[in-house]
Amino acid sequence: MTFGEKLQESRKRAGYSQEQFAEKLSVSRSAVAKWETGGGMPDIDNLRAISQLLDVSIDYLLDDDGRLDFSVVKEPVDINAFEKTGKCRSKYDAAVLAKYPDADSISPLIREKVLSKTERVLEWTVMPSFGLFNAADQIDKYGGNYLVERSGRQYLVSVTKDFITTSEIVKKITDKKFVIGKNKYKKAGYELI
Repeated sequence: MTFGEKLQESRKRAGYSQEQFAEKLSVSRSAVAKWETGGGMPDIDNLRAISQLLDVSIDYLLDDDGRLDFSVVKEPVDINAFEKTGKCRSKYDAAVLAKYPDADSISPLIREKVLSKTERVLEWTVMPSFGLFNAADQIDKYGGNYLVERSGRQYLVSVTKDFITTSEIVKKITDKKFVIGKNKYKKAGYELI
């Protein structure tokens, strides 16, 4: 369940309409609607207020069905310091391989944004052949994504030109396709290890 789905479900369970909820938070109804449809996220102050108002934890709201641990490690990297060699098809592959040389496996992933209902409608009615939202998302988040397994643990690793970000995955992923948060992932057709 996404953040927006959890927020909407918790709001309804508490007996608030979007307007009543927005009034309690001192935000617009459209802000609440945007959060519930995945079009944005509240800031930390609003997250705290939402948690208290709906009597749910922030962890519950933000946790992607228990898949990711909240200990995220973000380290700077200079992507230009790496070269494509061996099985590496890009500098991003080389960077993750250098970071995890002792991994049991490293699977490159193809990432696609999970579209909100509004984005899906626009995607299929206004611009069906363009894939504009996913194209814009790919440009914005250019880099590589990887499923790394090491010592019985799995990690979702994202490599950009400036950072390597690692999140431990709590529930083991065995499928070739899976969803975490607002992203769909599919294992690419090759392995680094």
